[in-house]
Amino acid sequence: MDDKARQQAIADHIQKDEFANYLGAKVEIIKPGHSRVSLTISDHYTNFHGSTHGGIIFAISDMAFAAACNSHGKVAVALNVSICFLKPSFPGDHLVAEAKEEYSGRRTSLYNIKIYNKINGELIAKSQDQAYRKNEWFVPK
Repeated sequence: MDDKARQQAIADHIQKDEFANYLGAKVEIIKPGHSRVSLTISDHYTNFHGSTHGGIIFAISDMAFAAACNSHGKVAVALNVSICFLKPSFPGDHLVAEAKEEYSGRRTSLYNIKIYNKINGELIAKSQDQAYRKNEWFVPK
């Protein structure tokens, strides 16, 4: 399988995320070590204050992390996630979570994820996530 076909097979596998599909989140970028996920916030994603529920913000950050750390075709799972919520967002906002690989070792990798409002560019949250790569490929080299 050539590199282009392999990257497409990886992207196709990642697009099967049932939870992302359920929420209506869109995985826009899947490249080795990099991904971007977006979601428009609706009323049913809010908490009792009327702002976006932290679980929704965490969820799109986690989806971007999962896509980025699995973007090499090797099964990767979360070891640690640390998120800082910086600003609220509200219904109508278009949130984007962008994950970038900062370190890639044989077994562990580290990702920085920024969650921002695409409408005004405001940083909503930031996360640093660590993954463990299993000795298992879902799309072999």
